[in-house]
Amino acid sequence: MMSSGYTSIDNQKVSGGGGSVPAVPDPGHVTVKFAESNLQTFPPSETQGKISGGYRPPRDADDSFSKPASGSNSSEEQQPSGWLRTFTVAAYKPYFDVDTSDVLERIKDSLFPFKGSFNEKTSSNPDLYGPFWICTTLIFVAAAIGTFVTYVAHKVQKKEWDYDINMVTWSAGLFYGYSMVVPLGLYIILKYFSAPSGLVQLWCLYGYSLFVFIPASCLSIIPYEIVRWAVVGVAGFMSATFVALNLRAHITSAGERWFLIVAGIFLLQLGLAVVLKMYLFTVTV
Repeated sequence: MMSSGYTSIDNQKVSGGGGSVPAVPDPGHVTVKFAESNLQTFPPSETQGKISGGYRPPRDADDSFSKPASGSNSSEEQQPSGWLRTFTVAAYKPYFDVDTSDVLERIKDSLFPFKGSFNEKTSSNPDLYGPFWICTTLIFVAAAIGTFVTYVAHKVQKKEWDYDINMVTWSAGLFYGYSMVVPLGLYIILKYFSAPSGLVQLWCLYGYSLFVFIPASCLSIIPYEIVRWAVVGVAGFMSATFVALNLRAHITSAGERWFLIVAGIFLLQLGLAVVLKMYLFTVTV
């Protein structure tokens, strides 16, 4: 019999069938060694685990996450079609597919308005990423600088100063509203005069045209009213020229009234600069 890994044979005679078998001499205890089981070794001897970087999930686990289950539709097949697609994120993803170098190049073009080549460069890939962050940055910069200007003016006059939270909300309504509504109105006008332009292209153009107001807002810290008017005037002129010159070549196909359209675009941009100066950078103590 076997016990505790050892095998022994009793020194006895085994009889049967009318004869006898001599007893086999006892060879002593015979040790049986069992191979070490991998199940008893935890953790395994190989370097594994996420910390060591050697861990890899089972192949079937990878496939279960990377491949859709059989019989299920892919995400693209589940996307709504027609006008309902306008309300999905996927419809706007191509307009945010730009690199930092692209955005910086377009910002640089907006600071040199007399080139008039912005529309040609962005016609195949207009983006909304740059316009969105330009407007958002301008909202907080304009509100912060306007608040700081009024704060300094009150401290110089030794008068009590209260923070006006409405500057942020007013700036958001002004810049977001202007950069969305004005291009939309221009899109309808151009379509009426049989000189249609892409709506996203107009949003892109107007969004980048507002960048020049960010450094102009920072320069408005200078505590001289004439300097503030000059800074805002130059910024408004650059922004208006940038938009007007980039649309002029396209609007000339609208007929004899193209000049009125370009003039209206130019004056609207100047009006934005005046409103920015009057509300945010006019100090009343």
